[in-house]
Amino acid sequence: MKNLQGIVVLMLLIVNTIIWFVPLILFAMIRAFLPGDYLKKLFTKLPSKMASFWISCNSFIFSTINKTHWNVSGIDHLDEKDWYLLLVNHLSWVDVIVLQTVFNGRIPFLKFFIKRELVWLPFLGLSWWALDMPFMKRYSKEFLEKNPSKKGQDVEATKKACRKFRNVPTSVINFVEGTRFTESKKLTTKSPYHNLLKPKAGGIAMAISAMGDMFDKILDVTIVYPKGIVSFWDMLCGKFDSVAVDVVKKPIEKWMIAGDYDNCIEDRKRFQLWLSELWKIKEAKITKMKRGDLLSNNILTLE
Repeated sequence: MKNLQGIVVLMLLIVNTIIWFVPLILFAMIRAFLPGDYLKKLFTKLPSKMASFWISCNSFIFSTINKTHWNVSGIDHLDEKDWYLLLVNHLSWVDVIVLQTVFNGRIPFLKFFIKRELVWLPFLGLSWWALDMPFMKRYSKEFLEKNPSKKGQDVEATKKACRKFRNVPTSVINFVEGTRFTESKKLTTKSPYHNLLKPKAGGIAMAISAMGDMFDKILDVTIVYPKGIVSFWDMLCGKFDSVAVDVVKKPIEKWMIAGDYDNCIEDRKRFQLWLSELWKIKEAKITKMKRGDLLSNNILTLE
């Protein structure tokens, strides 16, 4: 019966996605042909608003079938008019739904840096384009060795893609580990942490290089599933029991924006050291959160 319920819920999610996908694409196509910055800005906000409604409907569906206990701390004094960079540990595909539920209506619609080649994916590529996801062009080390004249062009292309966010508040997510945490991955990568994989600084450096002077704050987000990691199918089948989310606001420091991560060894070391210290704190925090302790006094409990 649980599997049957999962199939029914999945069908509901697909229907809900189609309902909101149509106006989202329509507004984005109108935006592409509009003259003037004011109208373009308006029709940039409308697709994000459609996506916000889509998230609200998804959250209602999930809350109907799951009796999830939410403990969320640190989300006071956030604003939809600000720009945020979210640094998050990654445990499950459910993480994205958790983040959307927690931050929907509190900060601008969450966006990801996406490889430019993925714009051609059926359905998803069009959706990402409509939502103004920042597409990034990243050259491999091997490619740059053969084509040294291309060095730095990938960063400039990403910066150019992000200029449209100067007039529209934006939130960008970076799953710092680059993949979902598992015990096998922890052993394979020789992670020094018990609860985390090694953090990767390159993606954050790219985001700050492209948008650093736009961001108002870094949001250091820690996700824990106290009763064990939840899969997407678990959520569809009503087995999503509890989640804890802790959010810490951090400043974008001037050295981060001024640094040259790709070309300066000292800047790279400084950035990696900063991220390593952040990850040590996160490791200790996860241990406490697994015991049921949230480190902030401002706790929001959603039932």
